[in-house]
Amino acid sequence: MAPKKLLITGATGYIGGSVLAGLQASSNVSIKELSISALVRKQTQADILKTMGVNPILFKDFSDTEFVKKVASEHDIVLNTAVSFNPGSAKAFILGLAERQKATGKEVHYIHTSGTSSLGDNTITKKYLHPEGRVFSDKEDIYPYLKEREAIEAYGQRTTDIAVVETGKDTGVKTYINMSPTIYGVGTGAFNKLSIQVPMMMRKAIESRVAQCVGDGSGVWDHVHIADLVDLYEIMLAKVLAGENIGSGREGFYFNSVGRHSWFGVAQAIGKVGYELGALDTPTPVPIPMEEAGIKWHGGNAQVAELGFASTSMTSDERSRELGWKPTKTEDDWNKSIKEEFEMVLEESKKSKA
Repeated sequence: MAPKKLLITGATGYIGGSVLAGLQASSNVSIKELSISALVRKQTQADILKTMGVNPILFKDFSDTEFVKKVASEHDIVLNTAVSFNPGSAKAFILGLAERQKATGKEVHYIHTSGTSSLGDNTITKKYLHPEGRVFSDKEDIYPYLKEREAIEAYGQRTTDIAVVETGKDTGVKTYINMSPTIYGVGTGAFNKLSIQVPMMMRKAIESRVAQCVGDGSGVWDHVHIADLVDLYEIMLAKVLAGENIGSGREGFYFNSVGRHSWFGVAQAIGKVGYELGALDTPTPVPIPMEEAGIKWHGGNAQVAELGFASTSMTSDERSRELGWKPTKTEDDWNKSIKEEFEMVLEESKKSKA
């Protein structure tokens, strides 16, 4: 029997690279037998992945939805870690898988990577505020909430989450959404080793020589270590390969929160470490307006600055735990990671100036 074919996106990124490394090191027989392909944009990346036993597939970008659909139709499972703000590509992956399912008569699966900014409230603009203490459980029906929020204001990542659920339902493709909070820790992939949110705050702190938070920093988020997150992907994939009927579609949202932080607390920790390392002029963080953060951090996108760096988004991962997920990292790991990652970002900054 031919091995099942897995297509992974984002293999050169932080999450995807780490997930790929985890799958290749897995002791699970079904995972070890997978034929793994990866979408990449550069020949140099393809060459490296080929030496790792991965089949690289060169493509232009995710706007080429016909090609994305075609490639997906040649695989049994798509694990998308690359684009959470692109509903068109998500639909194309699912439509391609639907063709595969129709042609083979065998079940296909789409595992999508999203983030909890889709659930974040508007702590600054006040367009939508959660009741105090609101914690989302992945055992809830999250879909109606996403639709309600999307009706108030469209948000690319949330738009994509909705498209995944609806396209999966329309085509009969089983979909699963890993909705992660702030991810921290050094990645294990062959390429990018750092996450987005906290390293972004560190880079901006080094540039301005002072730690910054968007608004007053009172928003509260969860966090998860990349190693624990990789374990969840492996567990989910193993169960899918074993034919287990785990929650999918509207019942296919999976949270993965292990600890909790305020954005001001992150800025404080960055300020303390940066000052001790001589990279910042003061240990005390300063607030910056959402609009300024949007311009300096996100190419003019103030919405991402608010939802991704200032909102409140708290979750409970009951469904993930029921799969058998047992994260091992602690708050001590979170605290230690601030210095470790700051040192890496600082070294990166020095090299860019050399």
